[in-house]
Amino acid sequence: MIRSSYEFTPFGIITAVFLILSCFTFSTEAYDVLDPTGNITIKWDIMQWTTDGYVGVVTMYNYQKYRHIQAPGWTLGWTWTKKEIIWGMIGAQATEQGDCSKFKAATTPPHSCVHKPSIVDLLPGTPYNQQITNCCKGGVLASFTQDPLNSVSAFQISVGQSGTTKTTVRAPKNVTLLTPGPGYTCSPAVTVTPSRFLSADGRRVTQAARTWNITCTYSQFLGQRTPTCCVSLSSFYNDTIVNCPTCSCGCQNNNTNPGSCVEANSPYLSDAINGPGKSTNAPLVQCTSHMCPIRVHWHVKLNYQEYWRVKVAITNFNYRMNYSQWNLVAQHPNFNNLSLVYSFMHKSLNPYGNINDTAMFWGIKYYNDLLMQAGPDGNVQSEILFQKDPSFSFSKGWAFPRRIYFNGDNCVMPPPDQYPMLPNSSPRIVPVLLVWTVFINLLIL
Repeated sequence: MIRSSYEFTPFGIITAVFLILSCFTFSTEAYDVLDPTGNITIKWDIMQWTTDGYVGVVTMYNYQKYRHIQAPGWTLGWTWTKKEIIWGMIGAQATEQGDCSKFKAATTPPHSCVHKPSIVDLLPGTPYNQQITNCCKGGVLASFTQDPLNSVSAFQISVGQSGTTKTTVRAPKNVTLLTPGPGYTCSPAVTVTPSRFLSADGRRVTQAARTWNITCTYSQFLGQRTPTCCVSLSSFYNDTIVNCPTCSCGCQNNNTNPGSCVEANSPYLSDAINGPGKSTNAPLVQCTSHMCPIRVHWHVKLNYQEYWRVKVAITNFNYRMNYSQWNLVAQHPNFNNLSLVYSFMHKSLNPYGNINDTAMFWGIKYYNDLLMQAGPDGNVQSEILFQKDPSFSFSKGWAFPRRIYFNGDNCVMPPPDQYPMLPNSSPRIVPVLLVWTVFINLLIL
């Protein structure tokens, strides 16, 4: 009998399993640990049948806590299952009409005959006879936490050549959501319980003939292959300012990528801003060591007897982007004792149940909810007052955030060994309030 020369040791088995699993790709990028159930749900309601199709209402609900869609807004696309056309739309429009020549006998030509239409929202100020409820916001969709009333967008669509019964009509397939770039992956349409609608007087309920649901989830890996923001740190107890890591969002290289950035004092700044990339919203950032469009600076400002204070400043280095309805999410263990935020709105997110270490901040409407393009006005800032908890310490970088997100994107943090540290000769910081009290008492004496 021939004896095998291979022996299956435990280490060999583990190695073999690892090699087999490494052949497969598992995508978990769309999972957001701070918002695990966050998504945009698209509800497609067939409201009534027509002679060759139906009239439907498509509604997008943003159930994400802190991720929103800013200008120039969303673009919704899909592929028709059969030979459907769009006879008309209210509250939105197809970007292309396509070839509708075979419908020349129609009194009114179709709105779009494209097999893979792309739909955009209408702009504010659209005539009322072209509007429906929750339409016409220029594609801007607020996050659910920040502005629930504006986290919904809708339009009406009249579809032809689609079938006129529940058994003959087909849902659109290959749904895509651009905002305006990639990032969202949408599920196939699923038939759900028909939506119900309450009349204005609250005395009558109507029902859709059929309802499909499509769920779209976001992946930062798909949306932004490179980071879009970084974090710098400083403190009152150390003169060191820890800048964003070098090349956080890219590196300056005018040899291989000319025009990738522009100096703030360049005489050609205006020409660069209005250059070829303006029409495509291509970012034009100020030349920095980090090359990020957004920098978040966290400064440990003051220490009191029972409280401590932080100043947060957000700076825009992108000359072609105004960030409307921006938001910031920060993680720090002392958010469970947050006492006061001076000029931002805020809300605790509690992603881990009873553990409150995550807070969301955004601007006050008409005051600082718009982060202007790079320049003298391209920053917003606020101060945050914390009440000290038992774990409070200035040592080992405890006072700095664990993680920062801007508009939902994870920002690049400096390495912990570079955080501003307590001076060796001052292991304990004397509270500012105590020093001030002693000084006043000496003056009185």
